[in-house]
Formats: sequence, C-alpha cells, structure tokens
Amino acid sequence: MNRRRFPWLSYLLVVTGAVLTVVPFLDMVMTSFKGPGESGTLPYRFLPEAFDLSNYRAAVDQLDLPMLFRNSVVATTLINASVLLTSSLAGYALAKLRFPGRDFIFRLVLSTMMFPPFLFFIPHFLILVHWPLAGGNDLLGRGGAGLTVSIVALAMPFLVNGFGIFLMRQFMVSIPDEVLEAARIDGAGEFAVWWRIVVPQTKPVMVTLGLLTFVDAWNEYIWALLVSTANPDVMTLPVGIQLLQDYVDPTRTMPIVMAGLVLSILPVLVLFLLLQRHYVRGIVLSGLK
Repeated sequence: MNRRRFPWLSYLLVVTGAVLTVVPFLDMVMTSFKGPGESGTLPYRFLPEAFDLSNYRAAVDQLDLPMLFRNSVVATTLINASVLLTSSLAGYALAKLRFPGRDFIFRLVLSTMMFPPFLFFIPHFLILVHWPLAGGNDLLGRGGAGLTVSIVALAMPFLVNGFGIFLMRQFMVSIPDEVLEAARIDGAGEFAVWWRIVVPQTKPVMVTLGLLTFVDAWNEYIWALLVSTANPDVMTLPVGIQLLQDYVDPTRTMPIVMAGLVLSILPVLVLFLLLQRHYVRGIVLSGLK
C-alpha cells in the first residue's frame, strides 16, 4: 500500500499505537489517587472522585523504600556496567578482529537470544547455592547458602547480554577499518584502539543499550523473587510492591499497589526523558528498526 496515497492511514496507526501505549499508564496513575471502593467498580470511572495522596503514604509506610531502592540501584548498576563492558569488548572482537571461529561464535551469540532468560534461572540458582567459599560453603560448595544471600546474586544471571553483543557488533561493523589501521600503525595496541577510537564513536549505541538494560534490570521480578526467598534483605522494588497485596486493606489494594508502581517507575521515566535523544539516535545508527 502506497503511504503517499493514504497518509491518513499511517497517522491513524501511529495515533492508535500511541493511545494503546499511553492509556494504561495514565490509568495506573489515576488509579493510584482513587479512594476505597473506587477501583474495579462498574461502570468504570477513569478519573478519581478526589485526588488523594493517602495511597502513596500507605505504600511508603508498608514498604522499606530505602532498602528496596538501594537493592534495585546496586543490582541495576552492576548489570549495566557489566553489560556495557562485555558487549563493547565482544562486539569489537566480533566486528573488527579476524580469528578462527569468529562467525561460529557470533552465530552462537545470536542463538542465545532465542531462549527466554527464566529458562536458566534454576541452573543459575543452583550454581549460586553451591558457590565455593561463599555463604558458609566449603571449598566444594557444600554446607551453606552460597552467593544466594548476597546482593550480587541479583545481578549474576544478567552480567552478559547476547542482544547487547549483537547491537554493539552491528554498529562497530560500520566503523571504517582504515581508521583502526592508522591507529595500529601509530603504535596503538588493540585495547588502546578499542578504548580511544571505537568507544567514543559508540556512545549513542551504548546509551541505547544502557537504557534498555536499565529498564529490564530495574523491572526484573521472577529472579529477584527467587533470590529474595533465600534472603529477604536483598528484595527489590518489584518484589516489594507485589507483596503489598498481602499487607494492605483489601478495599484499597489496587490503588496502593498502583501508587507503589508509580514510585518505582519514576526513575525509569526520568532517565528515559533525559536520554531520549541519544536513545533514538542510537537505534537509528545501529541499523535496527
């Protein structure tokens, strides 16, 4: 179908997609201000009768926000730093270095994107439980809880990201080889070429990858719930908000949970708004649609 003949159809699809994306978010915000008995009633009311902040106070009173935010920030920072470093190094090697098995390794990296992360959660958990000399374990990984009681366990399964390697590799392929060869002729080693030549040119893509990784890590629930069963002190925001349902007034459960969700989304929303320009540029430069 020719978009020039039917421009209104393109506009209609864009507007429809925007509405379907924004309306659930606005409904969450509006629900967070509703009073007891207003949520889930028929006929459905989008706006609350009165904007009341009591749901936010209840969420803050029930949640240990400093601990939850600290755990979420630490886990997200570890994951982001590791993904950006490993993806950049592996992407550079797969894009600009020639060695036996390079194409096979790249295909292997692509194959990891076919499997959902939660498929490996149980093996990851067992590895952390039997980690040697950690959490009371002996040298053979027996007798204790391993790394499952540590906040590091929140980040362990996500330290390397196949999509991140793919994204960085796709962009680095477009960097002219002549620039890298000139640096090598001047005496720069491969690490110096990567750090001084390649990394500065990949900043838009790294911002994009960092933002995507941040959102995924910040919102991770299943793995965080599994780890927090071994040690409640490493509980993150998504797990804490889910547990709100067990401790609040049943007539106010949904508004209070929505208030907790709004509080947890604010850091992600602010970060995205600040980096939106770099995010869009990184998607365009990497060749992804």
